[in-house]
Amino acid sequence: MRILLTMAAAGAAAVSLAGCLNDEAPAPAPETAAETLKAGEYEVATKVEDLRSTDHTTPLTKLKLMAAGDSPAVHRACVAADGTIAPGMFTEAGDSCKVDNSYSRNGKINLQLGCTRSGAPGQVMHSVDGDFKADSFTATVNTGTYFTGSGDYAMRRTMTARRVGNCRAEGAKKA
Repeated sequence: MRILLTMAAAGAAAVSLAGCLNDEAPAPAPETAAETLKAGEYEVATKVEDLRSTDHTTPLTKLKLMAAGDSPAVHRACVAADGTIAPGMFTEAGDSCKVDNSYSRNGKINLQLGCTRSGAPGQVMHSVDGDFKADSFTATVNTGTYFTGSGDYAMRRTMTARRVGNCRAEGAKKA
């Protein structure tokens, strides 16, 4: 019996020492979610993943479905000092939009935007769902249109953005 206990103690000590001799670096601690997105100018890369007509006509958008290997479209927009993201970060140039619902904190972005488009009576609706760190974010934007004429479409875009500096005073107003 005494031999078994001695062998068990020796085995436990060997396992304990083996853990100390491991040359691998410990895994880095996971990055915690930021409370808000840091204010500043962001470079946003957008890729149109899916675009289809919902009324069997040509979609009334300037955006085009991306082919494999195509570079994403890139634009810049600003985040306000309080972490508020302007609608223009996610919408098509020239659309007039308002935020219907907004949640942007603790690493999560959820927005619903209602927009109108010049020359196309009706609505352009965007739903944004994403994640952020202090100075970057990723998001998926699902868009559906409800025009009074032809051109309705459904579109899904993916976006990645990174903070590239401070906004100029006029840049903060344009986003």
